[in-house]
Order: sequence, then C-alpha cells, then structure tokens
Amino acid sequence: MQVCLASTSPARLMLMRQAGIEPLTLAPDVDEEAVISGIEAAAGRTLPADEHVLVLARRKAADVATRLAAADTAFDGIVVGGDSMFEIGGEILGKPYTPDVATRRWHRMRGATGLLHSGHSVIRVRGGEVGDEAHAVAAASVTFVDDITDAEIDAYVASGEPLQVAGAFTVDSLGGPFIERIDGDPSTVVGMSLSTLRRLTNALDVSWPQLWNRG
Repeated sequence: MQVCLASTSPARLMLMRQAGIEPLTLAPDVDEEAVISGIEAAAGRTLPADEHVLVLARRKAADVATRLAAADTAFDGIVVGGDSMFEIGGEILGKPYTPDVATRRWHRMRGATGLLHSGHSVIRVRGGEVGDEAHAVAAASVTFVDDITDAEIDAYVASGEPLQVAGAFTVDSLGGPFIERIDGDPSTVVGMSLSTLRRLTNALDVSWPQLWNRG
C-alpha cells in the first residue's frame, strides 16, 4: 500500500518516517488565503480554527490526489493532507515569519496554555481514480513554562526555528524544553495526530500495518 504525503513539511515527514512509513511527497497547489477568504465571504462569518484547518487539509489532499491519479495510474494507496493552527486566548496564531512577531508571541505565551488544532484528510487513490475520503480534526493543549527568561526567548527566536511554524514553537526540537505539558496526542503538536490518521485509514479499509514500508 503506497502513501503520498500532500505536504513538504519536514515535521510531518519525520513523523511518518518514525511511524515506519516512507511516503512520496508532493506539494499541494492551494492558495490557502484565497480558499479561506472565499469561504468566509460566502458564509458571512470567520471560520473557527477547527473548521479552518479541516478545510485546508481537505483541499490540499484533494489537489494532490487529483494530480497523482492523473499522472500515475499505477499508484495504489492513500494521499494524506494536513493543516495546523495554534489558538491561545481566543486568538489564532499562524506562522510568525519575523523575529519581532515571534518574540511578542513568546512573551504572551509564557506560563500560558493554548490549543493546537490539526486537520487531517486521507483519500484513497487507485488505478487512476480518486476514491473515498475520511477526515477529522485533532486538538492538543500545550502549556508553556512560566520561567522562560527574556534571554532564552531572544536566543530561541534568534535560532530561526520558531519563525516558520504555527504558534512559533516546536515540541520536538529546540522549543521542547520550554513546554511544560501536553494534553492530547503529542504527535498532533508536531504536525499530525498519528492516532487520528490510523482511525481514518481504518475507515477506508486500510489497516495501519499495511503502510509500513521502512526497514
């Protein structure tokens, strides 16, 4: 059973490899801002974080599944799409991109608890045809240490690591020591909930061990 990860995220790729899966990776061609703004304009409301990440996960998986089915009729497996957002104090925090934004966020997150929302979409692709889809949202709460110093924040931001990740933190690299507690599937905070993915593949009659392809 083949697996295609509809993402170029190093964290999601690492998770799959740690779970015994070496996937094909394809970048989805999705204008995320345009998708969300179009849906919000039509609905007349702002999407909450859980809807936001699910919409994007499904669009990413669908885009890659459609292109993969057309380009490789021999592909027999699943396409996995994901999207994540961090919410704290009712505010959604995406990637900070700049050191100033990341620093302000870390001062706000010191000693606080936020919620990481992760959308998942799994689509069956076989014989050049796009088949059934299963999708779900997972969430995990993250509590940050209350004694991180300004100097530690400055050093972490200067490392560059928090600039390109949702919420301005990682749990599996330099940011890990600044996280006191995680409630929920820890892999959710890394990028995808592996337990959620397993349930979704089962829903498509694909058992998780069928996906193991690493020695």
